[in-house]
Amino acid sequence: MKDTIMDIPTYDDMLAAHDRIALHVRRTPVRVSDHLNDLTGAQMFFKCENFQEPGAFKARGAANAVFGLDAAQAERGVATHSSGNHASCLSYAAMRRGIPCNVVMPHTAPQAKKDTVARYGGKITECDPSTTAREATFVRVQAETGGDFVHPYNDPRVIAGQGTCSREFMEQTDGLDVVAAPIGGGGMISGTCLTLSTLAPETQVIAAEPDQADDAYRSLQAGYIIADDAPETIADGLKVPLKDLTWHFVSNHVSEIFTASEQEIVASMKLAWKHLRIVLEPSSAVPLACVLKNPGTFAGKRVGIIVTGGNVDLDRLPWVQGGQGDDR
Repeated sequence: MKDTIMDIPTYDDMLAAHDRIALHVRRTPVRVSDHLNDLTGAQMFFKCENFQEPGAFKARGAANAVFGLDAAQAERGVATHSSGNHASCLSYAAMRRGIPCNVVMPHTAPQAKKDTVARYGGKITECDPSTTAREATFVRVQAETGGDFVHPYNDPRVIAGQGTCSREFMEQTDGLDVVAAPIGGGGMISGTCLTLSTLAPETQVIAAEPDQADDAYRSLQAGYIIADDAPETIADGLKVPLKDLTWHFVSNHVSEIFTASEQEIVASMKLAWKHLRIVLEPSSAVPLACVLKNPGTFAGKRVGIIVTGGNVDLDRLPWVQGGQGDDR
């Protein structure tokens, strides 16, 4: 499926999104840990987007898209494809506005995520677990439903909404030297770049990615988008490739992309559980894993990590025998 090239969102779009979504998302807390500060040699701040009602940062972009629709558009509802969190968050936003939501999800998505979508009134169509299958199935679903397409990340409304997170983060910490976030399709990283390039241009934006799904890292090195169709990693929210709009922000504003192994990701999940007392889904643990792996880059700095989500099946944790983590 060919994505429509859209206008690049602006800082003013982010400010408008901040006002638009204020009644529908939470101003999430920032957590700190003396132990993690000692372990990394940095002053670490964790912005807990896993505390959003649907459990992920994507509530911001979804709410901005849904509540930005005019009455005629809203009547037709919204539709998307998603590995899990965007489906849940778009269903949540649609429920709050009282409009239909249709989502395409891989059949491998955890039952917990499917249950969340259903609880918020979203209708699921399942597909094979690849980007190609998701997009092809979505074409059929959208043709049948007529819902407004809210892309999980390559959408200016979504990026502007995600950018509100960094605005809050800077206010809550009185400034940061570095902000790090996971990168898959690049929605959160793009929103972070959008906000910080104006609000705090001296702050570095660093992205974090699994070794086994490192297409964004390879893209930044090559200077053009390299798209993997179905990489295998425990961090399933990071399996999707960059698109034209997110590539604009990544190529122009991201200082560096680091990667972490599957074992390092799991170890960081456990560290966060033990020392921050919060549940991170594997995708959200990748930035902490990358900070621990590259201490020279972060030591002595004020480092903000965006904890993008906490939606994981607790009876399938990766360090529990038989557990497979968040295999969306």
